[in-house]
Amino acid sequence: MQLRVAPENPLEWLALQTNQVPIPLLHIQMYFVMAKAVMEAAEAGVFETIEKGQDTTKRIAHSCNLHEGALEQLLTLLVSMEYLSYHQGHFSLTPMAKKWIAPDSPHSVHAIALYNNHVAWEWVSKLGQYLRTGQGMESHEVFTETQWKLYQDAMTAVARSEVREFVQRVPIPKKATHLLDIGGANGQYVAALCRKYPTLQATILDLPEALDKASPVTDFTNRISYIAGNALSTPLSPDTYDVILLSNVAHHFTEKQNKDLTQRIAQALRKGGIFIVNEFIRPSLERKAELVGSSSNLFFGLTSTSGNWTVNEIQSWQQSAGLKIHKTIHYFTIPGMAMVTAKKL
Repeated sequence: MQLRVAPENPLEWLALQTNQVPIPLLHIQMYFVMAKAVMEAAEAGVFETIEKGQDTTKRIAHSCNLHEGALEQLLTLLVSMEYLSYHQGHFSLTPMAKKWIAPDSPHSVHAIALYNNHVAWEWVSKLGQYLRTGQGMESHEVFTETQWKLYQDAMTAVARSEVREFVQRVPIPKKATHLLDIGGANGQYVAALCRKYPTLQATILDLPEALDKASPVTDFTNRISYIAGNALSTPLSPDTYDVILLSNVAHHFTEKQNKDLTQRIAQALRKGGIFIVNEFIRPSLERKAELVGSSSNLFFGLTSTSGNWTVNEIQSWQQSAGLKIHKTIHYFTIPGMAMVTAKKL
């Protein structure tokens, strides 16, 4: 999936086809303003206010304690971005916005907007330093207590956006009874899997700070247990698990750390058990570049000292650990993301 400039008439189409449109100007001047506008609108409660019926500029400004003139500029941009519709002085959320940014929607990424606005926006300003030195930052080591909470809320939103397709397509053995989720403090994956597999018992291993700040999973409390530890050092019981999930974690580790972790995971799996690496994939330049995988690769390089991995790299860790390559499942709904799976024979 790509973000593209879409022409609205034949003359604009011709201008794009003949390279008359200064595309870098749009990237440099427009896109960062658009991103910040959505984050600030979420921060100010604009989407929530409109959803509750305060739908004129004056009412929204009063409810959100915003300057009416500046708000009108923001609302105009959000209309052009198709977050809002406008009719005779009244604003409403588009179906896209109702589902994906309204805070009360079960699919909402609203928490990610808040996290990026408070935390990641400042980090991205350090991209030039990263490009000069190649030294990223380990975000988990610099989080304040407040940032840990914002981060865990954002990770819950990320998981919610993925979990429906994940549960539908993940190749879990039908007789699986024990699952280990490494790094899944948000609990969205294990709760969904417990719902689908009535005999499944799940364990979540994550950092103490992550478990402390994640919103508790209220379903299946008798089937979900927790281990406060570190994926790189906490012992894993041998021959214990039918399924081990590593979701959105591998980009935090170096190649050696991922290899070592995969070796330990292989030992912890039972015969016939499956290891799932659920990650954004770094696209190969030999193929058509993919926006989500390549942009997240740069972001994770900056913030997690590593970056995304290719499918071949992930499979090399699995093979080195003695696992048999199984399926690689590319998401339909999350561009650039895949489940790279392997089995223990």
